[in-house]
Amino acid sequence: MFEIGRLCVKLAGRDAAKKCVIVDTLDNGYVLIDGQTRRKKCNIKHLEPLDQVLKLTKGASHADISKEFKKLKIDVSETKPRKTAPRPKKQKQTKTPLAVPEKKPTQKKTEKESTKEKKPTEKEPQKEKKTEAKKTEDEKASTEKKELKQEEKKEHKAETKTEEQKDKKEATPEKKEQPEKAAE
Repeated sequence: MFEIGRLCVKLAGRDAAKKCVIVDTLDNGYVLIDGQTRRKKCNIKHLEPLDQVLKLTKGASHADISKEFKKLKIDVSETKPRKTAPRPKKQKQTKTPLAVPEKKPTQKKTEKESTKEKKPTEKEPQKEKKTEAKKTEDEKASTEKKELKQEEKKEHKAETKTEEQKDKKEATPEKKEQPEKAAE
């Protein structure tokens, strides 16, 4: 029933209700179809065979099939393969250096401009002194913490040494007592 050249109607899928022709028979109930549908493998359960059989060879080209369909006055849409756009190449990410403030070129100033700028500069050193004082306080606090940690380490080492010495002293008399007992 589903031989090469058999005209069919597609029942299921995107190409449903379109006419096609069987181009080749494949294994396990599948056929290769072409016509108003896309040329593809199709399950015979999705096809309804019609009475007409076209004279086609096995594996006929789409051009041959479209000629046969024109003889039957069936319109076949010609699809052009889509041109694939070239994939954009990934650009390597480069590490950007940290932003460095740019130095502005100095210009000679008039006397009026220089007197205007002197007033704000007088206040700036006071702020700088305050920040420097805070920095020194922070530095003092961090050095004090370091010193405390070092002292704690020294104390811990001293404690462990004394414990080890006590253990050694306790262990040595026991050894002396054992030979005395053996002598008796």
